[in-house]
Amino acid sequence: MNKDQVKGRVKEAEGKVKEVTGKIVGNKNLEQKGNIEKTIGQVQADYGDLKRDLKKDS
Repeated sequence: MNKDQVKGRVKEAEGKVKEVTGKIVGNKNLEQKGNIEKTIGQVQADYGDLKRDLKKDS
């Protein structure tokens, strides 16, 4: 795993926690921020996956 994959997965997990917490406490702002952070983490992890795949193909 490269650092983008790790950081992305961590950010994705943190975003999911915020999203669920926002749902539980009824805080739409926290829920939206968590959803955005989760999506950013997914993108970063996917970027890391792509880098790994390109390196593997070289």
